[in-house]
Amino acid sequence: MLAVSTIPAGLDTVTSIIALVIAVVFHEVSHGYVANLLGDSTAKYAGRLSLNPLRHIDMWGTIIIPLILIITRAGFIFGYAKPVPVNYYNLRHGKWGPVLVALAGPATNFCIVLICGLIVRLLPEGTAFPYLFIMIGLVNAFLMLFNLIPIPPLDGSHVLLVFLEHRPDITRVLERYGMFILIGIMLFAPGFLSRFVFGPAIYLTSWATGISPFELVAIF
Repeated sequence: MLAVSTIPAGLDTVTSIIALVIAVVFHEVSHGYVANLLGDSTAKYAGRLSLNPLRHIDMWGTIIIPLILIITRAGFIFGYAKPVPVNYYNLRHGKWGPVLVALAGPATNFCIVLICGLIVRLLPEGTAFPYLFIMIGLVNAFLMLFNLIPIPPLDGSHVLLVFLEHRPDITRVLERYGMFILIGIMLFAPGFLSRFVFGPAIYLTSWATGISPFELVAIF
């Protein structure tokens, strides 16, 4: 089992950055890849199906916000990449096309959690490498669950809006004020995120890696 004391000084910052970049890049590329499979090649022709991080960097989401969190020792890492362009009118499968594209990102993050869990279980103890994959798994779990919140512009909203297609009044409110609602939750209802995002992400990563939730909290 990985002990916190085995983590070299400064490695937490480096691994946090690596984990965040991997999570957001694979997340966005997955959106574009599935959109391309369903008939929309907008992301492909925009060069956004590449895994090159430079093609996906958002000045605020990928650089400034993560750096502020790291410098201030906020205790967690958060960020995002430039959204992949998708023309939903080109997608096949009607109203379910956008849902499939939206869920591709969280599904990919989930797969990365599973892969990292397998690697952690197979790597020898007493090295720093398990910590790298633990952090990658944690950040991907956080990103997956956060994006499944059914509030625009997050991915989960596409699923909710399908079931609200006969309630355009509610749909308009969510699309217009979704971002403000989301910011309000983050600022004034941190308990919501702890219960439905951070906590479940810890337990998901624990299940994948075999490391107890208490150790994961101490590491993170």
